[in-house]
Amino acid sequence: MKKLTLIFLIYIVQFLSLSSYEPKLDEVIKNLDNPWSLSFMSDNDILVTEKSGNLLKINLVNKKINKFKHNLNILEDGQGGLLEVLFENNEVFVSYSENRGGGKSSTSVAKAFINNSDLNFSNIFRAEPPINSGYHFGSRLVIKDDYLFITAGERGKGMIAQDATKHPGSIIRIHLDGSIPDNNPKFENKQNWLPEIYQIGVRNPQGMALSPFDGKIYLTNHGAKGGDWFGIAKKGENYGWKILGWGGTNYSGIPIGPKWKPGFTKAIHYWVPSIATSAITIYKGKEFNEWNGNALITSLKDQSLRKLIFNDLTDVKENIIFKDEIGRIRDIQIHPNNGKIYFLGEDSLWLMEKN
Repeated sequence: MKKLTLIFLIYIVQFLSLSSYEPKLDEVIKNLDNPWSLSFMSDNDILVTEKSGNLLKINLVNKKINKFKHNLNILEDGQGGLLEVLFENNEVFVSYSENRGGGKSSTSVAKAFINNSDLNFSNIFRAEPPINSGYHFGSRLVIKDDYLFITAGERGKGMIAQDATKHPGSIIRIHLDGSIPDNNPKFENKQNWLPEIYQIGVRNPQGMALSPFDGKIYLTNHGAKGGDWFGIAKKGENYGWKILGWGGTNYSGIPIGPKWKPGFTKAIHYWVPSIATSAITIYKGKEFNEWNGNALITSLKDQSLRKLIFNDLTDVKENIIFKDEIGRIRDIQIHPNNGKIYFLGEDSLWLMEKN
């Protein structure tokens, strides 16, 4: 009897220990209109973009929502609209599909000072040339020191990603005021590249994050029918699209090219078939401190949150944290103080914490 009691107590302790680490999902804000990006302004306030063009300030305590007026000339077409938002030192940076006339648009980036409910944005980057397409804007933003990194998708034009005289299909690096760093690849050994380009050969990089541990910029790239990947932004290099297919095929089923070959940047991890990777963060926080240093990657089609342990690049480990719980996941951000995790689903803001 004593032995059975001891076994039962051990089971209860193990169960409680495991359950305390089970993530719990709560819907914080409902009825958002195709939300795309969120950024913390403070512990209690966040900015959220809606693809239709709305820029919202949401208080996480009282759930109050305020809408900013702005002067952005947005063309909401296909995957385009008001996309990324990034708050830094009372300035707000946004990426959006800018209406360039005649049905053409570009991945453009603008910034404004927040001082009232009316925001007067000024462009600091425009991807050239403008293209008549509603596909593949990229549009993630990351600040590192005085640099602003921008992902510019290839707009569905494939081999344009190999043409460094054009912006689509590249990683961009500029200063926060829009000026061009004098140590970008063009000024070193890539004389034919546009001066804003940092790296070429990407398709639709919808995830980008700065690691608080090693200071590197990490990317997720949404491939075609297969060929999603997680990797590092590397100055002056080429990820190979559309010479490489990263293991995927065209939607017609025709192979694109090899997964990788020498001369091109090799990703850390690939997904074949595609899970439709979206946002990424390198976790650092208190709530899930056992995840510190791991990559958290969200997906659209697969509707999952995945954790990658990649400290040993020869043995990357992947775990699915949850799947089919909140629909397609567009963005992920970590609370700056408590480490709890916020997501943007299809029409809601979600919170994940431990039970």
